[in-house]
Amino acid sequence: MGNKYKTLKQVSEALNKGEITSTDLSKEAVELSNKLNAELNCYTTITKELADELSQKSDERRKEKKALSPIDGIPMSIKDVISTKGVRTTAGSKMLENYIPEYNSTVYQKLIENGGVLIGKNNCDPFAFGGSGENSGYGPTKNPICLSKVPGGSSSGSASSVKAGLTYFSIGTDTGGSIRQPASLTGLSGLKLTYGRNSRYGLIAMASSLDTPGILANTVEDIAIVEDIIKGYDEKDSTTKKPGNDFSFVDSLNKDIKDLTIGLPKEYFIDGMDQDVKNTILEAAKKFEKLGCKIQEVSLPHTEYALPVYYLIVPSEISSNMGRYDGFRYGNSDENSKDIAEYIKNSRSVLEDEVKRRIIIGTFALSKGYSDQYYKKAMQVRSLIKKDFDDVYKNVDVILTPTSPTVAWDIGEKVDDPLKMYLADIFTVTANLTGMPGLSINAGYKTITPRKQDVDINGNPCTKLPIGMQLFAPMWREDLLMSLGNSFQKAYPELI
Repeated sequence: MGNKYKTLKQVSEALNKGEITSTDLSKEAVELSNKLNAELNCYTTITKELADELSQKSDERRKEKKALSPIDGIPMSIKDVISTKGVRTTAGSKMLENYIPEYNSTVYQKLIENGGVLIGKNNCDPFAFGGSGENSGYGPTKNPICLSKVPGGSSSGSASSVKAGLTYFSIGTDTGGSIRQPASLTGLSGLKLTYGRNSRYGLIAMASSLDTPGILANTVEDIAIVEDIIKGYDEKDSTTKKPGNDFSFVDSLNKDIKDLTIGLPKEYFIDGMDQDVKNTILEAAKKFEKLGCKIQEVSLPHTEYALPVYYLIVPSEISSNMGRYDGFRYGNSDENSKDIAEYIKNSRSVLEDEVKRRIIIGTFALSKGYSDQYYKKAMQVRSLIKKDFDDVYKNVDVILTPTSPTVAWDIGEKVDDPLKMYLADIFTVTANLTGMPGLSINAGYKTITPRKQDVDINGNPCTKLPIGMQLFAPMWREDLLMSLGNSFQKAYPELI
């Protein structure tokens, strides 16, 4: 909405040709971010001074024809759960309102080393706990295509900043759909990588066995460009993939997709889902058929247990990870307390309601007498869910599903009903429970009759809302997602 150049690739080529400078791009991005953030609330911090410094250095390199990478000099944003040295990192929570890290996360370090220009830190649900962007301690993020609607969460600010044209890509995190769902609700492309593809070092942890940093951008091609920079083994994260058996994401974009078999799981087309969403995804399957793919119905019988399993495992890991925020080691400190118990209680009083809710659920699930009944059983069912997918991948190459059961909903519509909110993750959590990669791209639109409040960031009536489709692939086979996603977007550019 705010950029002359639609995609990262286009602006990279413009920089190479000297049509524009990084300094000009950065200045425009910062000015527009400051202007629109009052409405969108997609940033917790805008980094003007840092952006000026990084863009000037990029222009100097280009004068000497020493550009570092395709992202050199290009504005980007980073979800505020990702550590950035010297830049406030709040995790969307008042608990860390004044926290300034002394080190960079690995993904951010790689971006900076390749010339990326940080415009700001993106607002998000606190500690990434949420699916709508409404739980942040700094207020809800709005959807730039329809300001009355949520942009999805927890990477809400990341999606909002890219869709509004404030940056060309953003790094988010995905623990249960927090990249893919915002991509779906805003009409972007969003990639959740295989667990271990990208380093988690420097991420403020939510659920350590599921957290995955990934990318939100306008196109699959843009995602591939960025992922080739941030992927890879990191000695600081023992869960990352060891060197070897890797591939170029960019080189995977144009691989032939003819004769690939796409599975349609019957369990993902459930009663109660938006009929427009269902019809659009089935139509997308037909479009893949026209591109030469084969469509086959498949069954994932343990799908119905995925959401309850997720909401036992994740709060349990949250309960453990959140123990460090006691006012002594990390977080808000209440120095007027009379004793230690009061100190911890008062220090933690600033935690947002959704954070408290998940800590309580997790603590209960891990408590004596219940851990075997809940947490251990959930881990066993998690293994069954993974086996379902492993079995299906013996007969199909990828799996196609809706990303979200609905289009973007009104801000405030579900905040008083946590269960209804959690159901929005029903199609995305399996990728995190199994570790497999998932890509969401726009598949079409739902036509709506706009109300007075249904306007975009430019004040125009919102008459349609995007519908995301999701492609799953076996672990380490993101190359299939890149080729399928790119082929679809090249065939149907009107959906970008």
